[in-house]
Formats: sequence, structure tokens, C-alpha cells
Amino acid sequence: MTDTDLMSLYSRQLLALAAEIPHLGRLDAPDGAASRRSPQCGSTVAVEVGMEGALIARFAQEVRACALGQASAGLLGQMMPGLTRDELAEGRDGLAAMLAGGPVPGGRFAPLAVLSAARDFPNRHASIMLAWDAALAAADEALGR
Repeated sequence: MTDTDLMSLYSRQLLALAAEIPHLGRLDAPDGAASRRSPQCGSTVAVEVGMEGALIARFAQEVRACALGQASAGLLGQMMPGLTRDELAEGRDGLAAMLAGGPVPGGRFAPLAVLSAARDFPNRHASIMLAWDAALAAADEALGR
């Protein structure tokens, strides 16, 4: 990885997201909880959700990850709460597709574009997906899936 590659990957916007992750901590009496760990780098994310019907009304996360994993968790935190489980899955799937070379997600998930610079670094993809995978698993647990 060249210095230019690193500079494009770790943009100021991405580093700002990593520095200010919303909804850090834990919930009192969550309806669902899940954690995920990347075996490649050891990054971990734990997520708790509280549901109101189909909506994820409460959300908390504990993030111990690299800057990319933190930035991804920061974006997720900006978009949560207020998503349904299916909307969360749509964002997660859009992020995974984008990292695999697909288009940048649109609509409410357009801010994920900041992570598109990581497409060429597949060894970073697992860390980027951690928060989204944990959130989806927590929502599934809360909904009894």
C-alpha cells in the first residue's frame, strides 16, 4: 500500500466519522444483542437494540475496531435508530455490494460512499462490515428470527 493509497483510504471525512461514533455504550433491557469479531484484525463490535414494533427505536454499540471499522460504526450510528430490520438489511447489503465493486448505495444510505475507497482493500472489508452485521443479528434476535 503506497502513501497515496493510504491518504485516499483514510480521508479526513472518514477519520472524523471514526472519532465521533454515535450511540456508544449499552442499553438498559435491550430486546436484542449481538457481537461480531473480525478474525483478521481482532476488531470487535457489540450492538444492542430496543424495538418499538417493527422499528429499531433504541440502539447502542461498543466499538473496538480500526479506523475503518469505527467509521462504519459511526455511519451506522448516524442512521440508527429509526430503521426497520429490513431497512437495516438493505443498508448492510448495499455496503457489502459496494465493497465488492458494486454501485454506491443510494437514498438514506448514500453516505456510505465515504467507505468506497476501501473497495481495493479486501482485507479491510470484514472490519467495515462488523457493526452492520452485529446490528442485523441483534435486530433478528429482538424479532425472534
